[in-house]
Order: sequence, then structure tokens, then C-alpha cells
Amino acid sequence: MSSLMKGTAILTIGMFLSKVLGLIYVFPFYAIVGSDNVILYQYAYIPYTIMLSLAISGAPVAVSKFVSKYNSMGDYAAGRRLLKSGLLTMLITGFLTFLLLNLLATPIAEIVIRSKDQAFSVEQVASVIRWVSYALIVVPFMSLWRGFFQGYGIMEPTAYSQLVEQIVRIVFLLGASFTVMILLKGSAETAIALSVFAAFIGAVGGLLVLYYFWKKYRPQMNELRSQSKGNSDIKLREIYWEVIQYSIPMIFVGIANPLFQLVDMLTFNNAMKNIGMSEVSDLYLSMVNFTTHKVVIIPVMLATSLSLALVPTITKYFNNGEFQSLKEAMDKSYQILFFITLPAAIGITLLSHEIYFLLYEESEMGAKVLAHYAPVAVLFALFQVTAALLQGIDYQKWIVFSLLTGILVKLMLNTPLIEAMQANGAILSTAIGYTVSIVINLLVLKKVLNYKSKMVVRRILLIVILTAIMSAAVLLVHKGILLLIGPVESKFSSLVVALICVGVGVYVYALISFKIGLAQKLLGGRISRIAGKFGLK
Repeated sequence: MSSLMKGTAILTIGMFLSKVLGLIYVFPFYAIVGSDNVILYQYAYIPYTIMLSLAISGAPVAVSKFVSKYNSMGDYAAGRRLLKSGLLTMLITGFLTFLLLNLLATPIAEIVIRSKDQAFSVEQVASVIRWVSYALIVVPFMSLWRGFFQGYGIMEPTAYSQLVEQIVRIVFLLGASFTVMILLKGSAETAIALSVFAAFIGAVGGLLVLYYFWKKYRPQMNELRSQSKGNSDIKLREIYWEVIQYSIPMIFVGIANPLFQLVDMLTFNNAMKNIGMSEVSDLYLSMVNFTTHKVVIIPVMLATSLSLALVPTITKYFNNGEFQSLKEAMDKSYQILFFITLPAAIGITLLSHEIYFLLYEESEMGAKVLAHYAPVAVLFALFQVTAALLQGIDYQKWIVFSLLTGILVKLMLNTPLIEAMQANGAILSTAIGYTVSIVINLLVLKKVLNYKSKMVVRRILLIVILTAIMSAAVLLVHKGILLLIGPVESKFSSLVVALICVGVGVYVYALISFKIGLAQKLLGGRISRIAGKFGLK
């Protein structure tokens, strides 16, 4: 059990560090390529992310599940047979999606670029899409290999390969963009092309790490295979059919955000062209889909981790008929989500000017977009958790239905709202689309589990009140600081103001939460001992 816990901890830490690095690199990258050019990077990455999800198709999780299942039965040969077949399949799907993205590069670019007044041409956008497509050849193959190791309970290969992949990608991305833009004074197109190609370079780095672990563990695995209890008669066709049924909802959960961003990518510029604002269209879209989104998604990371941890627990309670425990787990999940995500999102809104200035540059428009976008983080998190709950009770098909309905609503509203409100219109349509998806998920959960909780409603109202008190304290301190030092006019002053205000906000929110016992109820008794060291007990 200790080795299992150790492996799980290593995997969790590796995934967390990988995600953190995936956020941090954005800020120096923005400084290197400039505000006018980052949107070209996003034009390539959104279709790449969707194609990658289609190529992988949830196979790593399914392979891990099957390998673990047959290993527990002593049939180690079945897992190796599946690995050989699965790697070949991933090579084929990866190459096919690589070809497909190459073929679609120009049509996608033609949809995105709607006016000559925009910063980039159709050819430039198509070019960077083709550069990023090379990663599709390697990443699916690598992802399935990780799943095989996890099926044996060996988590280090996945953790280390993810971390190395991210580090190599970021080093190459920043190094290439810095060399082209700063040292060689080259074109933004070249810098962005190399930056997206970094996904392929990073994948090769991750693949080398997996090969190292394969050489390390292969003798042990070969010995187990030699002791295998007979050959499994399960047909690969049956395995792949089950994988497809299991993986489709997983694909949709994983690409929910990219799909909403894709709607913006395909409609935003045309809507802005309709109202004669093509000159700022790329800039505004980069703010909605890239710069502010990277900040807004930070509070959602915890909810995503929560949703992944939630599935096995919910499945266990549901399959065992422990519906009271199931409802209690749901109650706590909703409360923790709001307890952490709501104050973080509102805090970003209140300090949007300082945060945007500190991470990117001084921009009144950027700060406004960030302020309006930040509360949507609560919806992002709530969708992840409700989708995880549906997955836990084996109602995955409703995830697909709810998400597609939400995207359809977004698609219908996006153009008229953008024409009326520009960037705010895209944010509002995203919020409405996610709300529709969440409502459908909640209705299904209510219908299937007869779930309703007045206590959760009361707790959420209490969290809203605590957040309001925190917000008042932050606003008072913010105004006081500005009266003392004057307007924020540098990154240093924005850092000082942000740190002081965040510190005050966290302290006030935590102090009241502990005084009324809410933090202890939601986060457990151990949090009291930690809080006591900071004078919050």
C-alpha cells in the first residue's frame, strides 16, 4: 500500500508541476513576442488540442484499466498484447490526425482571417497550424505507453515524462522565440512557428524518458509474462469497442474549454468585421482566448484535480448502493469548489488592473476583459465537477449531450453578442453556454439520485457573504494604498499592491472561515493545526 501511495503522490506532484509550468511560461513568452503576436500561437494551438484529443481518444486511461485488470488475474500476456496493438493503433491515429490537420490548415485559416486589416494573413495562420501538427505523430503513442506503465502501478514514468516533456517544450519555445525576436530581429511568424513546433520537441523528450523506464522495468515485466496464467481469449475488437464507449465522454470533458475557444476563434473576427473593428479583432481575441484565460484558469486547476479524485469514490458509493455517503460526498465537493474558487475569482476581478499589468503589460482593455472573465472560472470548475459526478454514476452520455448543447447555445449567441459587446460578448456567451451545460448535468443528477440539498444552498450563500466581506476589505486596502503611493505605474508597484491586497483578502477570508468553523468542516481537522501557526485558529 505504501508503494501505491508513493506512486500516486509522485504522479500527482508531477501532473501539478507540469500544469504550473504550462501556465508560467506564458508570461515571459508574451513579453518576447508581444501583445500583437500571441494570437497567432493560439490560432494554431486550439485546433491542435482538439485533434490531439481525437487522436488519443481516452485510450491511455482505458489501457491502464485493462492492463491492471488482467494483471490482477495473473494474465500478464494480455496486457503486453494490448500494448503492442495499442501502440500501433496510436501511431496510425496520430499520423492520420497529423494529415487531417495539415489538410484543414488552410480552410481553418480562411475562416479565422476575415479581413485584410487583421494582423496576420491566411498563409501565416495555415503555416503555424502545420508546424504544430507534427506533435500529433508522437504524443498519442507516448500517452498510451504511459497508460501501460500505470496499469502496472508504476507511476514514475508518467510523472517524469510529463515533467520532462513540459520542461523541454518550454525551454525550446522560449529559447527559439527569444533568438528569433530579440537576437535576430526576425519575424513573428517564424518565432511562433518554432514555438508551436516545441510541442513535437517536448514530446520527443518525454518519449526518451519512457524508453529509459522501459529498459529499467522490461526484465521485471518479462519475468511476470513468463509466469502468465494462460493466454486470454479476449478479442482486441471487443477491447477497442469498450475503449471507444468509455473514452468518448472523456474526450468531451477534456476538450470542453478548447471547444468553447474554437467557437470564438471561428466567429469572433467575422463578427468584429461586421461592426468595422477588424483592426483590433486579433488583439481582443488574444485577450479573451489567451492572456486572460491563462489567469482565469488558475483557480480551476484545483477543481479539475478534485473532479479526477472524485470519480472512483463516487463510483464506489454508487455501485455499493451507499447513497447517503454518495450525497455527502457530493455536498462536500460542491462546498469546497465554491469555498476556494469563488473568492479567488472575485479577487482576480478586484485586482485585474494590477494582475494584468504585472503579468503582461499595462492595458485598460486587458484589465477590463480579465475583470469580466474571472467570475466565469466558477462555471468552468462547476462543469468539471458535475461531469465527474455523471461519470462516477455511469451516465457519461449525458456529459456529451450537455456539453454539445452548451456549445450550440454559445454558437447561436456568439456573433450577435460580439457585435453588441465585442470581447464582453464572447465572455457572456461562454458563461451562458456553460450555465446551460451545468444545469443539464444538475438536472440529470437530481433525477437519477433524487439529489437536493438545502444545506449546500445555505453554505454557498454563507460563502457568498464571506466573499463579500473579503471584497470590502480588499477594496478598502486597495484605495488606501493608492492614496498613499498614487496610481500604479510600474510592474514593481503593481506587484506591491497585489501582494498586500491578496494578503489582506486571504487573511480576512481565512480568519472569518475559521472563526465560524466553516474551514474546519470543509477541509478537515488538520487545517486547524496549520492555521494556528498563522494566528487564525
